[in-house]
Amino acid sequence: MNTIISNIAGTVWKVNVTENERLEKDQTVIILESMKMEMPITSSVKGTVKEVRVNEGDFVNEGDILIQLY
Repeated sequence: MNTIISNIAGTVWKVNVTENERLEKDQTVIILESMKMEMPITSSVKGTVKEVRVNEGDFVNEGDILIQLY
């Protein structure tokens, strides 16, 4: 099972996917805000979203699992 993790600490500004959505490689799935900058998080593989583990407004740390894929 693949996961998408946060590569920085920040606040979830926008979640661009929903559960059961098909993803393409390099698709932007979440946008984090860190130090007043928007940082896109992209999928490194194709897959289907099993679970979105964060909500808009949540704070995440580097290494936190954001999304699980099938």
